[in-house]
Amino acid sequence: MELPKPREIYRHFKGNLYQIVAIAEHSETGEQLVIYQALYGEMKIYARPLEMFTSPVDREKYPDVTQEMRFEKVETAAEPVPVAEVASEEAAADAQSVPSAGESASAVENASAGAADSQPDPKMLEFLDAQSTQERLQVLALLHPRITEQMLQTMAYSCDVELPEGELEAQYQSLQKCLMTKAKYETTRLRD
Repeated sequence: MELPKPREIYRHFKGNLYQIVAIAEHSETGEQLVIYQALYGEMKIYARPLEMFTSPVDREKYPDVTQEMRFEKVETAAEPVPVAEVASEEAAADAQSVPSAGESASAVENASAGAADSQPDPKMLEFLDAQSTQERLQVLALLHPRITEQMLQTMAYSCDVELPEGELEAQYQSLQKCLMTKAKYETTRLRD
């Protein structure tokens, strides 16, 4: 059995997405626990025994569920790249700047591509097209393993958020925190 790893995204059989925070050990019993965070609502953090986390769905209790396991890993489109690797590649490459507020939406898409001849990441476009902050948070979490500074700057620009200077992970956390705050106060009452 492959252990869940930090930053991996899992879908619960009822449909919600969660991000793994850590695998912990119960101090009294030695039992392994999966610590994971909801990627919706108040972004609560939960702990569940590893054995239960990796167990199959109870077919007697939930006969109509199509998912085989209680939690199943969500595969991302690209192989995850460690944040440190991305940062060093970014430092070596000549990065494009994020467009100013007066530039067109196509300039934002070009900036997210990282180069004039490459296509934007499909998840990046999904983030830009998201209808709610909750959707944006979920896409941001899926992009985390392969996030680049350019992607973060483009996403922040689209949300009218200014990121601090510094490490890639600190910028990611800053954007995530801003989106979590927006999501907390976002309402769907006035939407179509």
